[in-house]
Amino acid sequence: MWRFNRNSTLGKKGTIVSTRMLPDCLKKFALILVALTLSSTAVADHILPPITMGDLAVRLQPVATGMAAPLYGTSPPGDTSRLFVLEQNGLVRILENDSLLPGVALDLQSTVSPPFNPGNANDERGLLGLAFHPEYNDSASPGFGKLYTYHSEPIPAGTSPTYVTPNADPLNPAVQNYKLVVSEWMVSAGNANVIDPASKREIISFGKNAGNHNGGTLAFGPDGYLYLAPGDGGNRDDVGASHLEPGGNAQSLTTPLGKVLRIDPLAPALTTGSADSVSGNGQYRIPTTNPFQGPGEVPEIYAYGLRNPYRFAFDRTDLGGTGDLILADVGQNNIEEINRIVLGGNYGWAIKEGTFLFDRSNGTVVGANSPGSPTGLIDPISGPIGTLQYDHGDGISITGGFVYRGSAIPELVGKYVFGDLALRNAPPRVDGRLFYADLQMGVIKEFMLPQFTNGILPDGLTVHGFGEDANGELYAMVTNTPANGTGGIVYKLVAIPEPATFVMLAAIGIITFRRPSR
Repeated sequence: MWRFNRNSTLGKKGTIVSTRMLPDCLKKFALILVALTLSSTAVADHILPPITMGDLAVRLQPVATGMAAPLYGTSPPGDTSRLFVLEQNGLVRILENDSLLPGVALDLQSTVSPPFNPGNANDERGLLGLAFHPEYNDSASPGFGKLYTYHSEPIPAGTSPTYVTPNADPLNPAVQNYKLVVSEWMVSAGNANVIDPASKREIISFGKNAGNHNGGTLAFGPDGYLYLAPGDGGNRDDVGASHLEPGGNAQSLTTPLGKVLRIDPLAPALTTGSADSVSGNGQYRIPTTNPFQGPGEVPEIYAYGLRNPYRFAFDRTDLGGTGDLILADVGQNNIEEINRIVLGGNYGWAIKEGTFLFDRSNGTVVGANSPGSPTGLIDPISGPIGTLQYDHGDGISITGGFVYRGSAIPELVGKYVFGDLALRNAPPRVDGRLFYADLQMGVIKEFMLPQFTNGILPDGLTVHGFGEDANGELYAMVTNTPANGTGGIVYKLVAIPEPATFVMLAAIGIITFRRPSR
């Protein structure tokens, strides 16, 4: 670990240079940078080049504390004062002008399955997703006042999910331990800060055997349809009870697991003029332009070949974005990846993990790096500098975020902001990290966080999710306790006065950064 005195800072390749080389007005910034912003050293062997420190510094402003694993935030269309925040334990909370309102908008604690194990910080069930209908504010629209949640629930006796758990062995069927549910709700007519608990309508559900790989995001696309992405069914290697053979769930078009799905969630009776077909359960419509409508194929599928697409987001067209669907797919033992999802695309799992070949019989071994092959599979986003993927020397589970389209941090506009749950995997999982990716150049960088010692999130915080408000400003959601704990914090990403200075110092090679080994 580097040692410093007050007259010295790091120069090229980690050498020590004097701050006398800098103008007086820059000395204090150099000293702050040396002490507080350092790039990564691998904790595991690297397969890919390590992620290095970028030239963008942000401050994480705490706007809510003492929460239970906050993991997603979104605003009603056009609502620039409120952000609806999900707590994994089943609560919907509201931040109004960055202050947490008392009480809750919706309480699903008795609904979401399990109950959580207080000793397990890694349960992937609970309240995971929320989306407002794009016509939420239009009183003439059937989408008026409607919003949708994605969560886990017990399966009531005598009922069946829309899609039952796949069964690799019909003679020994996998047990359905719970279901993942998309539900429609109405905001209370008398209070816009309350979601009417009596208004619930179940849209679509998926039987689950394993507790992991649930995905979690709901989002309306620029086309007005609702997108969701259940994971491959859980376990590992896309193998085992509730995994189809040959090839696993993600490559099979006969199950919705391991896919991006697209539907119109409104009750078909409210959309009688639509050409889209009515679902088998009569609760939603299926776009006629979905690509897989053959015998035995799941017609809701938009794209496939995904492992655990926990978070995805559309690049906001209303704020000047492209409308692209950017999805972070959680890897197994080796590679985390960022994909641009297109209609009918096959993203490779479990044939590939990132650009590397994958062997389902031995998923711990890294296969050959095989970008572009086999044909017909879509690799992670790439550009002239590289590919948007990283190995487990830099993280263990990618936490997808948003393409930044706000105005508070101009240098960040158009970059994909995301994180990783933790740098170290076992136990406890600690040292969550925050990154940004250049979607055109194909490069990932780590944010400088000069407010924290060594630029590292304090107190063992892990990165569970992100939020985006109506203005395109972003929030990082972290915790150091289980899903029903009180260690959750919502941070707002805000600019700090020094970014231009940081950029200049890095550009002229006066300062480089290195995170101390751990």
